Amino acid sequence: MKTFIIILIVLALILGGFYLFNRNSEVEVVIPDESESVENTTPEEEDLTEEEEVKDDTKTVIGSSVEGNDIVAYHYGEGDNELLFAAGIHGGYEWNTTLVAYELMDYFESDPSVIPDGYRVTVIPVVNPDGLEEIVGTTGRFDADSVTATLEETVPGRFNSNDVDLNRNFDCDWQETGTWQNKEVSGGSKVFSEPESQAVRDYVLSNNISGALVWYSAAGGVYASNCHNGVSDKTKELTTVYANASGYPAHQEFDYYEITGDMVNWMAKEEIPAISVLLTNHTDLEWSKNKNGVDAFLATYSQ
Repeated sequence: MKTFIIILIVLALILGGFYLFNRNSEVEVVIPDESESVENTTPEEEDLTEEEEVKDDTKTVIGSSVEGNDIVAYHYGEGDNELLFAAGIHGGYEWNTTLVAYELMDYFESDPSVIPDGYRVTVIPVVNPDGLEEIVGTTGRFDADSVTATLEETVPGRFNSNDVDLNRNFDCDWQETGTWQNKEVSGGSKVFSEPESQAVRDYVLSNNISGALVWYSAAGGVYASNCHNGVSDKTKELTTVYANASGYPAHQEFDYYEITGDMVNWMAKEEIPAISVLLTNHTDLEWSKNKNGVDAFLATYSQ
């Protein structure tokens, strides 16, 4: 009996030791605190995980209209100096000026060699997108055949959505009530009251504009700019060469009726050489004439 008890005690000791041995040999698994974890990524890997904004150097949204439509400037060539071409300030009333600007853009895209070395050329085809949309139904590309409104019906498209004539809203002889032909038109509540004219102003003053041309219709001529500081020599040159090359008559001023708040005259006040080119009517593009004029205009900056 005594022997049996001894055997039981020995077995108990053996089993207890085996249990303790296995318990101590287990691996403790520690789950780290997520807040203390560090993600080991290289800067290159971080760049790949972030959405990068792709900069488009070929165009700039310079502002928006009363209705929130973008006013877009398209760029061609490279250089510290800039030449500016603009159209569509009278929207749907002068829709053919916008089509001339689109022809110019196609011309630069097909033959960039015409752009003078050291210059960036910028085209703003639609300064008044709301006025254009009212008549042609779009603020983007369109063709002449799609415009079915008569000249009388297009008159409302001359103004922006605040019923302001944008070419009476710039800072040269600005008046709240301006004149167009024999009619009174709004020049805005104050100079540069409109978002469209503000967009043009801010763009021009933020860039080194060496020369500018704005298309209008319709009188069939090239007009120099001036804001009581005389017509600059460069403006006289641009007026003359464009007229000679295009076949339009040249004029040192627009004197058919009083003009207040005019865009190119404001540029003259800012000492920027600028001319107005008025197409002969409200429907024709007269592109070959204007192409010749543009070539002569650009050539004065290639000398």
